[in-house]
Amino acid sequence: MKEWERISAHSHILGLGLDENYKALRKADGMVGQTEAREAAGIVVKMIKEGKFAGNAILIAGPPGSGKTALAIGIAKELGKDVPFVHIAGSEIYSTEIKKTEFLTQTLRRAIGVRIHEMRKIYEGKIESLDIDYVQHPYNPYQKIPASATVTLKTRDEKKRLKMDQSFAMQILQQGIEGGDIIQIDVDSGRVVKVGISKDAAEKKGYDLSYERVLDTPSGPIVKEKEFIYTLTLNDLDMMRSRSGMDIASLLFGFSERKEIGEDVRKRVDEEVKELVEEGRAELIPGVLFIDECSMLDIETYAFLNKAMEQELSPIVIFATNRGITTVRGTDIKSPFGMPLDLLDRLLVITTKKYSSEDMRDIILARASKENIKISDDALNYLVEIGENSSLRYAVQLLVPAWEVANKNEIKKEHIERVYKLFSDVKRSVDYLQKMEKEMIYG
Repeated sequence: MKEWERISAHSHILGLGLDENYKALRKADGMVGQTEAREAAGIVVKMIKEGKFAGNAILIAGPPGSGKTALAIGIAKELGKDVPFVHIAGSEIYSTEIKKTEFLTQTLRRAIGVRIHEMRKIYEGKIESLDIDYVQHPYNPYQKIPASATVTLKTRDEKKRLKMDQSFAMQILQQGIEGGDIIQIDVDSGRVVKVGISKDAAEKKGYDLSYERVLDTPSGPIVKEKEFIYTLTLNDLDMMRSRSGMDIASLLFGFSERKEIGEDVRKRVDEEVKELVEEGRAELIPGVLFIDECSMLDIETYAFLNKAMEQELSPIVIFATNRGITTVRGTDIKSPFGMPLDLLDRLLVITTKKYSSEDMRDIILARASKENIKISDDALNYLVEIGENSSLRYAVQLLVPAWEVANKNEIKKEHIERVYKLFSDVKRSVDYLQKMEKEMIYG
């Protein structure tokens, strides 16, 4: 059975494709063209890393399919591996069950990461022997349940026999832990974690390949202090703190979400995070909040975000729009990009342009490569022509249908022609509506 795979529209974006002098390479990191926009984004990344971007935000403006989302993802990738990237559409704030301000606050705090370093006492080693004792089930005489377990753990330097209670025995059974496995036992939380299988056990079982991690037997003492690193967001910590008795480890097992979080909870979380940072036990990771379709936001939302950007704990906010002069929602004022002028005045605006035919060719090839699709030169040239006459987005969308028509073999020009007739673009859809105006239902 083939593993199910979902390839997103921007999974090939690995960065902004800049050299060491922040000059855009024509094709790098999955990015093609838009050199001026990418270089502008590179300067923004440099400012953010130097801590000189506080209180500001970015607006990426350009026609549909000109790489605005790709640019925002590239900025997040350039900022670092663990940097949170939260992508929302402007219309999302109106389709939620909670208040707009609460939704926006949670979204902003989801875009701020906290990397927490924690030292915990653990038992770690390879299981040399495992014995589980069973007792009669109290309510079912025909069933037995684990009562305790005896485990002999071994490292290269030490061996230790441990007697465990029922909760540990249950975890061992649930995870299918057996002799030869390498485990960690967290004393503080009472958790047993299967880390992998030892090399000698994998060889003994005759595995050439194993889904589990094949590891060397650990060295050193069995009982040790080990550093664990949790990368959470401020919103994760808010959710934990809003319930009594919650700690960081509890988050890993999941819990039911709460719709509203009190402001006093957030203040306590901010104080705790500040203490952890001052003690050197945590690091703050300002992330990226990308708001697409920002012309859908209303005047109240813009005012809230304007104030939020000035706060001490604030992510990098990136707006994106394909609108020109339009009405600011909630007012009768027309403004560039549908944004209030006081907010627009504090934004760094990056503009994107329609791709050239050469850029379109490279982008279509990159998407085909990511999807493991082979395409002939004639078919590729025809797709580029379609992209120029319609849009790059529409041309890319025809790739997979054409691949299906080609029975997942190399795509030829006739396959593109076939799907082009079957799936209309915007221009042909409008023509169809005009021709069928009397037949269509309006209301």
